[in-house]
Amino acid sequence: MPDAEDVRRIALSLPDTTEKIAWSMPTFRVAGKMFATLPEDETSIAVRCPKEERDELALAEPGKFWIADHEAQFAWVRVRLTALEDEDELRDILADSWRQAAPARLLEAYPRLGLPPQG
Repeated sequence: MPDAEDVRRIALSLPDTTEKIAWSMPTFRVAGKMFATLPEDETSIAVRCPKEERDELALAEPGKFWIADHEAQFAWVRVRLTALEDEDELRDILADSWRQAAPARLLEAYPRLGLPPQG
């Protein structure tokens, strides 16, 4: 099961990503724009997620995804690290959030990053 160090290692492996402490917790940013945080006791992450998808995820897999009250008005979802299958699932979630925050120049430079493999 992935842990906070896996989050840190994978997030920082994404292009132009930096770590910055904000609100007394680690946050990860691409080109200065936040795409993931390690809140509270570092047993979960918060990532960008369009509200429609976020609501569907929270309803479909409430043991894995939930919406924190103070983030309800924002396009973010929480993910329980203990509920993730493996590092690949964590990498997919972080890469998807990275893509939502990354500027066009990085999306153009890394067009396949975080997208499912084509069969």
